[in-house]
Amino acid sequence: MAARAIWSGIITFGMVSIPVKLFSATDNKDISFNQLHRDCKGRVKEHRFCPTCDRKIEYDELEKGYEYSKGQYVVLTKDDFEKLPLPNKNSIEITSFIQSQEIDPVFYDKAYYIEPDEAAKKPFTLFMKAMTEKGMVAVAKVSIRTKERLCCLRSYGGTLLMNTLLYPDEVRVEKNKSLPDVQISEKEMAMAGSLIDLMADDFEPTNYKDNYREALMQVIEAKLEGREIHESPAIPSGNVIDLMDALQASMENIKAKKAAPAVAEIADYKEEPLLQKSAAKRSDEPQMGKVPTEKKPRKRKTG
Repeated sequence: MAARAIWSGIITFGMVSIPVKLFSATDNKDISFNQLHRDCKGRVKEHRFCPTCDRKIEYDELEKGYEYSKGQYVVLTKDDFEKLPLPNKNSIEITSFIQSQEIDPVFYDKAYYIEPDEAAKKPFTLFMKAMTEKGMVAVAKVSIRTKERLCCLRSYGGTLLMNTLLYPDEVRVEKNKSLPDVQISEKEMAMAGSLIDLMADDFEPTNYKDNYREALMQVIEAKLEGREIHESPAIPSGNVIDLMDALQASMENIKAKKAAPAVAEIADYKEEPLLQKSAAKRSDEPQMGKVPTEKKPRKRKTG
């Protein structure tokens, strides 16, 4: 099934306009549940109810209202949203180009991918190639649904991604907050740095999986089949209290894990000649199902 565009408009790049469509680039893999009545196991349904009219309200009867004072609302219709006085309500208006590392990851919100209309493939490709060659990302604004969003456009291989960004007043953490006032020795700092170096690696997303979701599906499947599911033993927390002991133990544990594959490889290498010798020895032995050829007795010479 082809993906459904959630927005269509244009990318404005100086005086260049590129007609495009916007698609969601991510998929939520969470396992969803319904609420059941504990006594009869019937599914609980939530109804839109109007206390003034004392009845259930259908979806097509709903309107959007902004509460400007207690119990007082300004009603906005679909036409009101369409007539918003925004120049970029149907466009992704690029305002500047920056280095990608200038955007702190805390500002990233949701990812979308952009595809050009058939007639806009050349300016679309030109825009992507020029941006990739410069190693920069585009900062822009776009209106999606009922909100004007700050966003950035960046190349992701041969795909143009749009990441919506949070505004500064939407981020609830303080960047310049001071660290706790505690004493850290040079030895502790050096040991922590060594541990980080030991754990340094390239990020490979395919190496990670949602273990919680897999475990949850195991429980669901076991219940369907009437099987018991046994809880995995908890990871021992240990009684390490001293920070240096904890750092040292961590380093030794990681070194042991890294050495394990190498030891296994050496063991395989040593075992290979033995296997070859065993195979050669077995080839000299009588094989199952075959009768060994009986040797003829030698005749003695007489005279």
